[in-house]
Amino acid sequence: MIIARWQFQAKLGQKGEAIKSITKWYDEIGSQIGWSLNKVRIVTGSVGASEALVECEIQIKDMKELDASWAKLATIKKLKTWAKQFGKYIISGSTKWDFYRAV
Repeated sequence: MIIARWQFQAKLGQKGEAIKSITKWYDEIGSQIGWSLNKVRIVTGSVGASEALVECEIQIKDMKELDASWAKLATIKKLKTWAKQFGKYIISGSTKWDFYRAV
């Protein structure tokens, strides 16, 4: 099993809107690639971590499943519109993926 973590930094005062937007993504777009909101954990920075940090964690079977999910994601037209809106709430260049193998 692979644990995929995607994180970004929200702009000052925009963390709530960023979380609403990413929640909408999982509901409307992520669900089309098998990443529905009930399969993801969204956490934010608190003590000892940047308060602007938002991290989304999802478990996937393997890298092959990840590749198939991303290939399907590229075909969803709604993604481009969502991304433009989402960009208003996050610090440009702050997005990052980390992948972990569960043992």
